[in-house]
Amino acid sequence: TLTTIAGYRRLAARTDYPLHLGVTEAGGLIAGTVKSSVALGILLFEGIGDSFRISLTRDPVEEMRVAWELLRSLRIRERGPELISCPTCGRTRIDLFSLAEQVEARLQTMRAPIKVAVMGCVVNGPGEAREADIGIAGGHGVGILFKKGELYRKVPEAQLLAVFLEELERIEAEWGGLQS
Repeated sequence: TLTTIAGYRRLAARTDYPLHLGVTEAGGLIAGTVKSSVALGILLFEGIGDSFRISLTRDPVEEMRVAWELLRSLRIRERGPELISCPTCGRTRIDLFSLAEQVEARLQTMRAPIKVAVMGCVVNGPGEAREADIGIAGGHGVGILFKKGELYRKVPEAQLLAVFLEELERIEAEWGGLQS
């Protein structure tokens, strides 16, 4: 990773040729994502590179997902929704991992450029995710939907995912109508 950064920096200082960036020995999903994101993120942030490839020992679809997230995190290019979620703590009283995975799966097919939050507790969740356009949090049998950190709706926890997915469908339909 450090060798990649140093090499591209030296090359960029010596030529005006377009540079294609990549870390070809990156590895599997976790190690490859970290190595590629560090090296390519630094170079792209410095304005070095004209194209890049994320190389993972995974399905190429995963390479594209990582590439889009890298571009989004650097604010170089954004498309579709962004998911934020908490890492869980002692206050988490819902199956946050499953909830976040299911919401993330739905977001893969959405085009609306919104920020979506999936948080583990109703105490801190809305405040921590106040910049999200829409989000959910739950625990102790109650789920809440919030917009920009403000409570929008309370639902029984068992209905939280279904109600939230319906809300995402509504947002996507409204956004799609604005695009035509």
